[in-house]
Amino acid sequence: MKKDILLKVAFLLFLSVSFVLNAQDNISYKEINGKIIDQDTNKELVFADLVVDGSNISTVSNTDGEFLLKIPDNLIEGSLTISHLGYEKRTLKISDISSNEKIGLKPAVTELDEVMVLSEFSNAKVLVLETLRKRSTLYNNENTLMTAFYRETIKKRRRDASLSEAVVQIHKEPYKSSRNDNIELIKARKKTDYSRLDTIALKLQGGPFSNLHVDIIKYPEYIFDRENLDYYEFSFGESTQIDKTPVYVVNFKQRPGVVTPLYFGKLYIDATNLALKSAVYSLNVENKQMASEMYVRKKPRRVDVFPTEATYRVNYRTQNGKWLYAYSNILLTFKVDWKGKLFNSVYTLNSEMAVTDWKIVDNHIFKNNIMLRPNTILTDQASGFSDPEFWGEYNIIEPEKSIETAIEKIKKQLARS
Repeated sequence: MKKDILLKVAFLLFLSVSFVLNAQDNISYKEINGKIIDQDTNKELVFADLVVDGSNISTVSNTDGEFLLKIPDNLIEGSLTISHLGYEKRTLKISDISSNEKIGLKPAVTELDEVMVLSEFSNAKVLVLETLRKRSTLYNNENTLMTAFYRETIKKRRRDASLSEAVVQIHKEPYKSSRNDNIELIKARKKTDYSRLDTIALKLQGGPFSNLHVDIIKYPEYIFDRENLDYYEFSFGESTQIDKTPVYVVNFKQRPGVVTPLYFGKLYIDATNLALKSAVYSLNVENKQMASEMYVRKKPRRVDVFPTEATYRVNYRTQNGKWLYAYSNILLTFKVDWKGKLFNSVYTLNSEMAVTDWKIVDNHIFKNNIMLRPNTILTDQASGFSDPEFWGEYNIIEPEKSIETAIEKIKKQLARS
């Protein structure tokens, strides 16, 4: 397989960005929070989608099932709709939601008629190809300005070594366009404990471009390139439903005998219009040497670095009959072996980005000098962690308990200094 395929696949992984702080006007809003759970088991539901009806304001639940949503006063009397893969959609009046409320969703599984599946598509690969071809018709083809929240953490083993957060604006090009999206920074903050990082880990700094390129429909070349599509096996999995809509589940993995590391996972495709609703997939890292070449550009001679896990997720949302990128998550784990040292180091990079608001703009969005460049490094903005009003009315992803602990430690460090 050609080397450029490796480069395309690797492009998802390590992109960096520099941030500058900008001001924002004050808007009156109400803050609501709570936890989304399975109403039968009380288990927290991760990545549940929450949308304020009649608006483009939204967020997702974190890995604890918790959410935080800031809603302008003029929408307080409206409704909030919550949806999750495999559950029935639920709509609540915003004014009825109490603080720290647990909101249960009812499991709902819809079996697709196997005869319908087989008669409509000769095999799962045909379905995937048709889904990719829908990019110019089902997905938003207007210039769109998206507000998004981005969070990135780096851990050395179980201890937090770096935490970065930002509010950005995505200058989203039409899906039918071949032009790449651009990103502009609104607010950012970062804190890094460099005593916990070595020269290898410093190269694991990501950025919102990494998560943006997980958008399979806009950037199919990074996973299902025309040159590598034949190296995959596709098969139908057990069907499910999203928002009471039947969903095809397509499993994919690389064919036996293919040496180049490719991906394996599941695609969730709307059975009514063949739109991709969600995708969860991982890189095959069994070939350590080739997987390492995809991730590591430069390293000292005395060290071996190879990934042990690389997992991706992307979710889409529909509005006014068109589909848009809504959320993505990347989890990467690396092992660092220094020759001559008894113990190795394990680093985990986790990044996520959620679109919290968006609007259609009339004119084409031109790239300018305030846009972020994918190859620059995130600069330290540690002062942001000492400011309780730092984010203002911007919607963010509710921090996990471990991240909250890290933030408290950072605040204490700032206070001592």
